[in-house]
Amino acid sequence: MTSTPILNLPATSPDLARRLSDGLDRVNALLAARVDNEDPFIAAASAHLLPGGKRLRPLLALLASELGPDGINDRVVAAAAAVELTHLASLYHDDVMDDSDVRHGRPTAHAAYDNSTAILVGDLLFGTASDIVADLGPEAVRIQAQTFVRLCSGQIRDDRPCPPGQDPVDYYLGVLRDKTGVLIATAARYGGMFGGCSADVVGMLREYGERLGMAFQLADDLLDVVSDATQSGKTPGTDLREGKATLPVLFVRASTDPADERLKKLLASDLHDDAELREALTLLRAHPAMTRARVETRAVGARAAEVLAPLPASDAKAALLGLIGSVVERTV
Repeated sequence: MTSTPILNLPATSPDLARRLSDGLDRVNALLAARVDNEDPFIAAASAHLLPGGKRLRPLLALLASELGPDGINDRVVAAAAAVELTHLASLYHDDVMDDSDVRHGRPTAHAAYDNSTAILVGDLLFGTASDIVADLGPEAVRIQAQTFVRLCSGQIRDDRPCPPGQDPVDYYLGVLRDKTGVLIATAARYGGMFGGCSADVVGMLREYGERLGMAFQLADDLLDVVSDATQSGKTPGTDLREGKATLPVLFVRASTDPADERLKKLLASDLHDDAELREALTLLRAHPAMTRARVETRAVGARAAEVLAPLPASDAKAALLGLIGSVVERTV
């Protein structure tokens, strides 16, 4: 199985693009080998979500390694595969929690198999990722463990309402920092570490990755409202139907304009009625909250770019900056 970067990187030089494409082919080959199993059922269930996806995390690990003297090598490829397996494992669990039927334009694992299989295969993939990281040394193991703790913490808090006395927007951005940002940060951090970057540069890459991850999730939230199923790979309004308080929803909830009462009422309901979901989407798409959410998404992306400012000009830096635009401008 081969893959090339799906996200457009207009600033990538031909030589760097070739190295990234070759690196992703190596990552995909390692993923296919590690999810294989002597039991055909386990092998098929483990590989169910492997096709498709943007491969953002392994791409970022490969790209970050290009800032160092060693560049893409076997350890970078292994770390990139481990991060992607961790991500895939989390998707198996997320789809069970969200009762989602479609992922990347195809049935989710729990829809294709059942909840127990999806949960157990997710656990299996987490274990496989940890097994790969174990060969990369104790520091990599510690980072993987801390990443997993934050990822789960963010997911738990995402499933809970904002506590009284906390600003809902600040709470939500904190959830995104852990739920999505931390694993993308680890991808960039691993790439820098195993590409031979200095500790200072690795620190920059970690911070860049966390902010990039937040921008990525904010853009995904907007996609849930503005896209169609063929573009996003999931049914529009899925987050609304699940009652998720994404950024545009939070902005609407905070509105004091009487004209917003109908939309606020719809967003407070379960939206199981298809007609009401369509109405909510129509109203939200035209609401100023979407513009505010787009502005915030761009601002988070800009803060990711600021982190890289001290780095000297290079093909890799230009591509990292270009990656921000590719993530943010998917919807804005």
